[in-house]
Amino acid sequence: MQPTQQSRNRAILHSIVEAYIASGEPVASRTISRAGGSNLSPASIRNVMADLVDEGYLAQPHTSAGRVPTAKAFESYVQILTNRRLASADMHRVRTELRLADTLEAKVECSSHLLTELTRNVGIAAVIPLPSQTLLHVELVALSDDRVLMVVETSDRMVRNKVVDLNVTVKQDQLNSIRNYVNDNFSGWKFNDIRHELKNRTAQETAKYHSILVNLELFYQKGLLDMGSAPEVHLEGAANLVAGDTPIPREKLREMFRTLQEKRRLIELLDRFLENGSGEVSVKVGLREIHSSLEDLSLIGFSVNLPTGLTAKVAVLGPLRMNYAQVVSAVMHVGETLESL
Repeated sequence: MQPTQQSRNRAILHSIVEAYIASGEPVASRTISRAGGSNLSPASIRNVMADLVDEGYLAQPHTSAGRVPTAKAFESYVQILTNRRLASADMHRVRTELRLADTLEAKVECSSHLLTELTRNVGIAAVIPLPSQTLLHVELVALSDDRVLMVVETSDRMVRNKVVDLNVTVKQDQLNSIRNYVNDNFSGWKFNDIRHELKNRTAQETAKYHSILVNLELFYQKGLLDMGSAPEVHLEGAANLVAGDTPIPREKLREMFRTLQEKRRLIELLDRFLENGSGEVSVKVGLREIHSSLEDLSLIGFSVNLPTGLTAKVAVLGPLRMNYAQVVSAVMHVGETLESL
């Protein structure tokens, strides 16, 4: 195929993608001809569309219907997108709401919320802890029904909390002893080093610390020393996948929601497909490599280098048919604003 013919066919393909994004209906040759820009008759456009079907860019749902872009077509389309700015009102909202969030966790949660609101898709934001993360402070608070609130603050000033059911009663004065032991002995230590040292101390326990170490082992099993090294992940707007124009079979929806509820899958999704450096938006069309239920979804994301040295990732997950230009702009602006705070 000659270069001019190839560029003409790609222009027609991208026009079909844009028409499909706008309407959600199979696109006919007459629609593209009326839109102008190609100077080709509907018959000539039909011939181009037939070639694009053969090349795997278009599918034909019915014999007499128009054509529908495939994942391959969307991959071609996103390569020509240029960055555009958000509407001024949306830009102001992003800056204002992120500045009002007073902790890193709040900023991450706010980022996912903003992306959901701006794109009407699934907003995801995550902070990936550093391998050298150290403990700053632990707090343990007795709740009702043998439950305890565990709070861990790390050296980057991130605070994580978790409520656990112990199935045994541990009084607040016992919790205070455990808290003081951890804070006095391990503040400033890396979490891996704390875990290693606790094993040694438990094996060589003294009568003085026997009861504290026994109870501390219980909280260790409940994940107290894993909280500081766990990624902070927020996902919002999964219901938008149901509300979309493209029907998804019920069983596939159930599988999709189960997959999105797994933090491990989300981190794998972000790490695997958002490899571009800070300042560059990544687009991945079709996510079957993560799980078969995600094959009809696209991920658009941005990696952020925070002043603390941590890495954050903001992203939007949505159907193949979404407004890519709008989503790219929203992701880039939220990411750049988060990075600047």
